[in-house]
Amino acid sequence: MGQVVSESISYLTVCQDCGAQLECWGVQALVGSSLRWDVTMTCSACGAATLVCDDVPPTGLRDQLLSEHGAARLLVTSAQGKSVAIMRVLRAELKLDLAEAKTALGRVLAGEFSGTLPEMELLARKLREAGIPAVAARP
Repeated sequence: MGQVVSESISYLTVCQDCGAQLECWGVQALVGSSLRWDVTMTCSACGAATLVCDDVPPTGLRDQLLSEHGAARLLVTSAQGKSVAIMRVLRAELKLDLAEAKTALGRVLAGEFSGTLPEMELLARKLREAGIPAVAARP
């Protein structure tokens, strides 16, 4: 199992219990071979607290994570003769059809396939498991 890779954000919203300003923290983490989202909300006015865990990010939080941290790219260091294997991984992990996988492959080979650091590290790990040298990196 690889090390945990994570990124976090903080943001404010309104408490559903008392209407005060609510502090929230969102974390996306790659734990083993699974992506997770954890959102913690704590109201300093009334003490209401919530923890939400899921594998799908709440609406808008992925975009905020990308905005605050920047996108990471999936880089394949030696792809010659490995296009079919790369497409197989992309199709399996991203649930793409063949045409979408071909488009994604072109973006990967051009160094333009990007997402959050945990998302790209998950794909890099899957590619390495398939014998394809890959890394997740920020430009």
